[in-house]
Amino acid sequence: MLTQIRNGLVRSNSFLEKIMPLITPTAIVVGVLNESSLLPFTGLVPWIFAMMTLIGSFKSNFRDLLTVLVKPQKLIILMLILHVIMPLIGWLVATAIFPDDPYTVTGYVLLFAIPTGVVSVVWVSIYGGNIALTLALILIDTLLSPLIVPVTLHLLMGASVQIQLGEMMKGLLWMVVLPSLAGMLLNQWTKGKISTVCGPPLSPFVKVGLFIVVAINGASIARYLKHPDGKLALIIGVTFVTVVLGYVIGALVARRLHWNYEDSVAVQFNSGMRNLSAGAVLAVKYFPPAVALPVISGMLFQQILAAASGFFIRGRARRLLVDDEVKKVPKTGTIS
Repeated sequence: MLTQIRNGLVRSNSFLEKIMPLITPTAIVVGVLNESSLLPFTGLVPWIFAMMTLIGSFKSNFRDLLTVLVKPQKLIILMLILHVIMPLIGWLVATAIFPDDPYTVTGYVLLFAIPTGVVSVVWVSIYGGNIALTLALILIDTLLSPLIVPVTLHLLMGASVQIQLGEMMKGLLWMVVLPSLAGMLLNQWTKGKISTVCGPPLSPFVKVGLFIVVAINGASIARYLKHPDGKLALIIGVTFVTVVLGYVIGALVARRLHWNYEDSVAVQFNSGMRNLSAGAVLAVKYFPPAVALPVISGMLFQQILAAASGFFIRGRARRLLVDDEVKKVPKTGTIS
């Protein structure tokens, strides 16, 4: 009986992974259409998110972390893309397009200040990327998020928007950092058994939790989404372009530095993906609703862009394979 339940949950997770591009947009629609029903459950969001983070951290361990830290160059480059280049791009673009709207600008800074997305592990594993680098990045980025996110917001927006730095740090600490550490310690303590035994059957609950979190956060800003106007369309367009830039910058950096296929896959997905559900929780909890719009709009197409990025990665891998095969063909003929 237990085996059947486990197998059913594993199959459910496989199905949910296939429809990942549809989960968050659908959740936003559900949230907007059920605003009054879902708003009373806003207080559950941090708890659900902590549970998602805990389960997602079962794959992390100290050995993989130390392996990456021994040669941290790639990790440092990824952190620079994530927390220097992209927040500056978001701030510059938003300031230029929305000069008189500090809350929208703050939304874009928050969009690119939050850590890389835990779900990037799924995409990196699907396309054969460097899992150890990805898990190390997620762990370190997550652990540093109570410092990085408030400091980035303070440096770029501190003069124009009131930011609850202390409360935000506390929220990130217990909602993201402590569950991540707990998951990693459980993995270490059980010598990886919790990841292989409990990870697969619990994985579908992460996707369901993501749906619930996004739906509730969608309900929180439903009044903006129910009455779309030119500004909302512009926000969605700007978010789309800037998020795409993250993937493009990651791909260009990997190509410029001549990284191998596995590392290139990791940097491309991790440069483009963000923990938007965490960003939405922060935006809704600590800022006026307008700040959440760029973050929520990113949820509309983050998974779709990840799927598109995977398509280009697979195409490039095929071209590289063809080139390698051509190089192996012996040359014939003589030089006269």
